[in-house]
Amino acid sequence: GAARPQQGIEQSEVDSRGVDIALAIDISPSMRASDMGGGDRLAVARATAHEFIKGRPHDRIGLVGFAATAFTMCPLTLDHETLEELLEQLDYGLAEDGTAIGMGLATAVQRLHESRTPSKVAVLLTDGENNRGAIDPLTAADLAHAMGVRVYTILVGRASVAPVEVVDPVLGRTTVMRAVNVDDRPLIEIARRTGGQFFRADEAAKLTWIYTEIDHMERAPIRAL
Repeated sequence: GAARPQQGIEQSEVDSRGVDIALAIDISPSMRASDMGGGDRLAVARATAHEFIKGRPHDRIGLVGFAATAFTMCPLTLDHETLEELLEQLDYGLAEDGTAIGMGLATAVQRLHESRTPSKVAVLLTDGENNRGAIDPLTAADLAHAMGVRVYTILVGRASVAPVEVVDPVLGRTTVMRAVNVDDRPLIEIARRTGGQFFRADEAAKLTWIYTEIDHMERAPIRAL
């Protein structure tokens, strides 16, 4: 008692500047295939991206959509409420039909170009059949590497005959069985050239697991007092 013991305040600090992440999501017609469970490929991609965003409150995240061309749906932002609203609006018809993987990746890299964070990441999700665009996927990969952007590539779906929603001039929206293909080769090489990792998602649960893995791999410490 005479020593008058006092309770001290222990202070610890961990520094963080977060991770800047650009999500690039394919909205081409082939993403209409319902071969993953939980809706078509795009619906599954949107749902899992929502969960990923919710788990990254301290990171700036941007959104790019691509079909025959690519466009920025949302620049890098900490306003995740607005980001999620825009993600929900990402849908078919916002760009001409086709799949321009190189353009999608290059646009995502451009969003990250002025980032000053130590870790810049792009997550590229597609069914992998590149058939449009002025930029080759591997040229875009080299651009990402030069700018210090690590790219995680995700191939969704599987080569099969699957139900695909189409717009019939007489019947309107209808579902038909159609052969759908996937191509993993450019995605494997993009990941290799940028120090990222390639993943294959042939069902909704696997895509959820993939986003969880990326979430774990791209964690920066958070400043805490």
